[in-house]
This record gives sequence, C-alpha cells and structure tokens, in this order.
Amino acid sequence: MEYFELYSLPVSFLIDEKDLKKQFLKKSREFHPDFFTLESEEKQEDILRSSTLNNAAYKVLKDFDLRMKYILTQSGTLKGEGQDKLEQSFLMEMMDINEALMELQFEPNEVESQKLLSQIKAFETDLKKDVETFLAKEINSLSTDDLESVKQYYLKKKYLNRLEENLSKMNLSL
Repeated sequence: MEYFELYSLPVSFLIDEKDLKKQFLKKSREFHPDFFTLESEEKQEDILRSSTLNNAAYKVLKDFDLRMKYILTQSGTLKGEGQDKLEQSFLMEMMDINEALMELQFEPNEVESQKLLSQIKAFETDLKKDVETFLAKEINSLSTDDLESVKQYYLKKKYLNRLEENLSKMNLSL
C-alpha cells in the first residue's frame, strides 16, 4: 500500500491524522520542485513525480471515505464500479427512505426533510457499529470476511451519502 508506506504509517482505516499531516508537510518540503531548479532534467522529473505522489497520497489518506476505498481496492476486496453489489436486504430497507425522498421532491417540507435526514444519519451510525472493531485494526490482522464486512459498510455508506446529497439539493430549492 504505497500511500501508507510513503508516510511510514500502519495500513489501517483509522489513522493518526496529525501524524499524517506532519509527514505530508515534511515530504512537501523534501520534494518541493523549487529546491531542485538547478538539478538535471531527469532529477527534476523524479522530484515532480515524488511531489505529485505526496499530494495524491495525502488527498486520499486524509479523507476517511477515500482512505477506505483505497484500502479496499488495494486489498482486492473492492472490485470497481458496477462489480460490487449491495446486499438485497439493505436495498429493501432503503425503499421507505427512497419513497419519502420522492415525496419530498413533489411536496417539499422542511420538517419531513429533517426527519428523513435524521433517519439517514441514524442508519449510518448503526452501520458503523457493526464494523468499528475492524476499522480500528491493522489490515493484515483482518480476515477476508472482516474486509467483506467493511466493504459492505463502505458501499452502504456511499449509498446513504448519495441520499443525503439528494436531500441537500432539494433543501436548496425550498
């Protein structure tokens, strides 16, 4: 997991974000292209690649959702767009929320909108409880089933985030 190696961090869903930022700033100074203007073109290209890698790694690792996606993809657990499926039982549970969201599109209502947002947030909190122990561990200590559970959490969280976004867009027009 190249991004974690870059900062000498353990591969885990939960990381020390202060340490991450400290390592990022250190690498930013180390690989800043302005310090290498008198070097050969090849050396300048190497530094630019290192600087780009540093920025990309930090962008991914500082964001919990992007970090989850990165780890799940790198471990081979998350296959990619359209290849990973949500559990049918979850989709059935989401039917009521989707119906309420559709009703709000036709009849905007701030009170109902807030209720729906609370319901979505509660769902997300409950989902996280199921995987909290896995999130705190280093990846090499997790089983395939553990990683599959985290993947389902990631996919469900992504789905709930999309519902929240749609609800937020509707609230802008109220």
